[in-house]
Amino acid sequence: MKVIGVTGGVGAGKSEVLAYLERRRDCRVIMADRVAHQLEEPGEVCYEPLTALLGKEILDAAGKIDKQKMAARIFGDGELLLKVNGIVHPAVKAYLTEQIEKERVAGRFSWLFIEAALLIEEGYAGILDELWYIHAEEEVRRQRLRDTRGYSDEKIDAILQKQLSAQAFREHCGVVIENNGTLECVYTQIEKELGEEQWQKR
Repeated sequence: MKVIGVTGGVGAGKSEVLAYLERRRDCRVIMADRVAHQLEEPGEVCYEPLTALLGKEILDAAGKIDKQKMAARIFGDGELLLKVNGIVHPAVKAYLTEQIEKERVAGRFSWLFIEAALLIEEGYAGILDELWYIHAEEEVRRQRLRDTRGYSDEKIDAILQKQLSAQAFREHCGVVIENNGTLECVYTQIEKELGEEQWQKR
């Protein structure tokens, strides 16, 4: 089994690439954001530390962490954000490392794809066989975020300022998938990288 990390800036089209892989390939896809949300549920490893750090006011009526309340509590406080990340990111990485080992032992898949925006910053290279960068030009990404998420230009600016440059992504990633045109073009690049064997559809 080959473990491939998939990363890239917001609006680059990572989700579309992963959806295609799930449809067409003998693989498992794990998205780090979903893992983080799972680990923040009551009884999970991040729940108590986050509640202790941020206070009960981030909980909803059912006692679960309310993502919007948590975001509002952290907003504008860089030190608090670092503390939150210090709780969540190591827990997510530990979970992913455990899942990689489980899948290697089980031998169920030919590929395991892990998607996260911070694969490079969080030092995931040591647990990955390969790192893919999904690239789209900035204006293409901006237009996608306006059209699909309704983001304002101000919100987009704030997000982009916090992300790695295209050059930094390219320096760390062995494979670059260009996603500026049609999806068919993207799919062709994916198939070139993975070859024709091990199709999920039999």
